[in-house]
Parts: sequence; C-alpha cells; structure tokens
Amino acid sequence: MVTALISLEKSGGVAVLTLDRPDQLNAYTVAMKDELVAAVDDLDRDDDVRAVVVTGAGRAFCAGMDLSDPDAFARAGDDESARQRDSGGELALRFFASTKPLIAAVNGAAVGVGVTMTLPMDIRLASERAKFGFVFAQRGIVMESASSWFLPRLVGIQRAAEWTLTGRVFRAEEALAAGLVHAVHAPDDLLPAAMDLARQIADAAAPVSVSLNRQLLWQGLTFPHPLHSHIAESRAMFERGASTDVAEGVASFLERRPARFTQTVPADLPDVFSGLPGAPATPPEWTRD
Repeated sequence: MVTALISLEKSGGVAVLTLDRPDQLNAYTVAMKDELVAAVDDLDRDDDVRAVVVTGAGRAFCAGMDLSDPDAFARAGDDESARQRDSGGELALRFFASTKPLIAAVNGAAVGVGVTMTLPMDIRLASERAKFGFVFAQRGIVMESASSWFLPRLVGIQRAAEWTLTGRVFRAEEALAAGLVHAVHAPDDLLPAAMDLARQIADAAAPVSVSLNRQLLWQGLTFPHPLHSHIAESRAMFERGASTDVAEGVASFLERRPARFTQTVPADLPDVFSGLPGAPATPPEWTRD
C-alpha cells in the first residue's frame, strides 16, 4: 500500500509503516495524519499483522509540522470545535488505541510532532544520527499530540519540563539515558533491529495476549488505584484462561515445540475495561475527522 504521503508494507506478520516525504524530511501535514489514521485502521482489522514498525524515508524520521500546510494551526470549515482540535492529538489518540504493538524506528531528526507522535508507541529505537526536539516554545506555540500526558510518564516531570521549556534539540544518547528510547543503533542496524523485535512478537506471542497486555499497560496509567488494574487483569485472565490459545500454549511448552496460536485480533479480543475509569480502550469516532 502506497499513498501520497506514507507507504505500508506487510510481510511475515509484521507491517512497516513509513512516512514517505523524504524531500521534505517527512514533514507532517493534516493529510499525512489522515493517511496514518486510515493505515492504523487497516492494520487493526488485519488478522495477519501482529506487530507494526513505524519509520521515515530518507535521512529524517519527521522534521515536524510542514508550516506551509494551511491547516497547520487551524482548519478550515464552520465547526469551531473541529477547527480547534489539534490534529497531532488525534493521531496520538489513534496510536494509543491501536490493538497492535507499535515500534518506532527513529532514523533521523524527530522534531516537534515528529517526536510527539512516537510517544504513544510502545517501544522506540533510534539511530545514532537521530536528533530530538520538543521545540514548540521556540516557535511560539505549545506542546501537542497529548504529549503533556505522555512525556512525563515516560521520562519524569523534570526532564519533560527541561526539554519543553527550553525547546533545545538533543541527541539519541540523551534520549536513551532519559528513557525516551529503548536502544540506540548504528544507522544500518536500526531497521533490522526494529524488525527483529517485531518478529519476536509476531512469531512467538499470542496476538490476543499481546494486544491485551498493550492495553493493560496503557490503560493502567489512567487508573486512580491499582484495584482497577487488578479488575481488568482478572477479567483478562478469566477470558484467556478459557481460550484455545492457553491450551495450545501449555501443550506447546510441554511438547517443546513452537506454539501455533489461532485466535486473532480483533475477532477474539475481549473487552476487559467496561465500567472502569479512564480513557476508552477503543478510539472515539472523532479521531478520524
């Protein structure tokens, strides 16, 4: 699948989603957001996809908002609430609600929305050439993509404050030390490392269990008390305990062979969050506006 601004390839249970405006350093537009949301919708529906790698074409991951986009700061139209909604936040919420794990392979500059769009992804790997910057205050704007929620949870409030209040650009080694990225790789090793991680998930883990674990981790950050995590986990354990995947997982372990899990996402994914506080497990329709 190739569209105007992104490309999507699927192979062996892994999808590679590439921001594909290399001549513009993959600068972000509202149209790119629409294509990314549509791609994640497609991936959520595809039972054969078990993990997703997100990267950029060329020498950048995403150099931030394309300031020539007429919708960069306000959209045209008569709906005032829609005009005021941050498109980066719409994308972040869609990534947050993904039922498939998302791995960012940050191959170069990731600035502004180029870095904030990665925060709802599950694991971030970076090239030694990558640079990061929450540069909003230096442009007279503010942080977006719900990054005021995600960033302090990833790196702590003091580090988040220093990065966003100064707006300075920093290298991959600092991102690694702060916990923003999981690992740093030589440029030629980055995508193979991300693909290897994705294939570990795709080849060995039950897709429904992976999806539930992803939701339990992220939704748990919204809960006011660990009791709510206990309730959600108990529901998930009950649902999975009666599943054919568990029977296969136990049998494959005892027989010392690879498991052949047959349950799929979304067909067999249970809702274990009903009635609990926090954000919805599935994306509200307005994330697709």
